Amino acid sequence: MPDAAVMLEHSDASENTRIAERLRRYADLLERQGVDGYRVRAYRAAASEVDALSEPLSDHLHRGGVEGLIRLRGIGRGIAAAIVEMLTTGTWRHLDRLEGELAPERLFATIPSIGAVLAKRLAQMLEHHTLEHLAADLRSGEADFPGIGPRRRAAILSVLDQHQARHPSIPSLYTRSLPEPPVWLLLATDALYRRKASAGTLRRIAPRRYNPTGEAWLPILETRLDGWNLKALYSNTARARRFDRVLDWVVISFHRDHGRERHCTVVTETHGALAGQRVIRGREEECRAHYKTTLAEQST
Repeated sequence: MPDAAVMLEHSDASENTRIAERLRRYADLLERQGVDGYRVRAYRAAASEVDALSEPLSDHLHRGGVEGLIRLRGIGRGIAAAIVEMLTTGTWRHLDRLEGELAPERLFATIPSIGAVLAKRLAQMLEHHTLEHLAADLRSGEADFPGIGPRRRAAILSVLDQHQARHPSIPSLYTRSLPEPPVWLLLATDALYRRKASAGTLRRIAPRRYNPTGEAWLPILETRLDGWNLKALYSNTARARRFDRVLDWVVISFHRDHGRERHCTVVTETHGALAGQRVIRGREEECRAHYKTTLAEQST
C-alpha cells in the first residue's frame, strides 16, 4: 500500500489543476442548463488540456500574453480570457454568476411537486446538490425528508427518472457502476484534511449556508493523487448540524480528468465493529477489510 500521507503532503493542487476544475464546473453548469453540446465539450476538452500541461498557465501568459494561451491546444479566445481573469483576479465572474443562478434551491424548485419552501429545505439538508444525488437519497429511503410523503416521493422520482432518460450520457449516481478511488486514498485524504484544518494551514472559504456574516471559516483541501482530483471540506449541512457533527463529517469530491465529479462522506463510526474508526458511508465493508489488512501489516 502506498505511503498515502507522504504522497498527499506533497501534492497540493497546482494552479493548472484549480483552473481545470473550474472549467469542468462551468461545463457541468452549462450542461444542466441545456446549452448546446459543443460548448460543453469545448470547456471539458480545455480542462483536460490544462491538466495535461507540464508548466503553469501563468508562465505561458507571462511569455506570450493572451495569444500565448490561445496557441495552446483546445484554448480558444473566450476560454483564454477566462483563464486570464482567474490568473489575475483569482475569480471567474461568469462561473460565479452561473453558480448563483443555479443555486441548489433554484435547481430543486424546477422539479414539479417541489415548491420554493421545500426546495430551500432540501438545499439545507442535502450534502450534494445535484438532481442525481437527490434521486439517490430519495431512493435509499434512509433520509427523513419533512414534507415529502410516499406519493410526493414517487412523483418526484418519476420526474427525475425522466430527466435521467433524457441525459443518458450522465451516469446514474444511485448505482455503483463507475470506478471510485480506493478506500486507502479517501481515508488518507480525510486524515490529511482534518490534520491541516486543525493546524489552521488550509485556505478557508465562506459557505453560503448557515453563515449570515459571510465569514470565511470553512477549510478546504484540493489535491491530486494517483490520477484522482480530490477536494475535501467539512459537511456544513442541516443534518450535520442537527447531530453536532459538522467538524466530524468530511465530504470528499473526486473525479478523474475526463470524468464527472462525484462525492462521498467520511465519518467516525459510532457503533459496531468499526466504532471509533473513520469510515466511508456506503463502503463500510471495504473499510473493514482495509483496517483488517492494516492491522495485520502492523503486527508482522
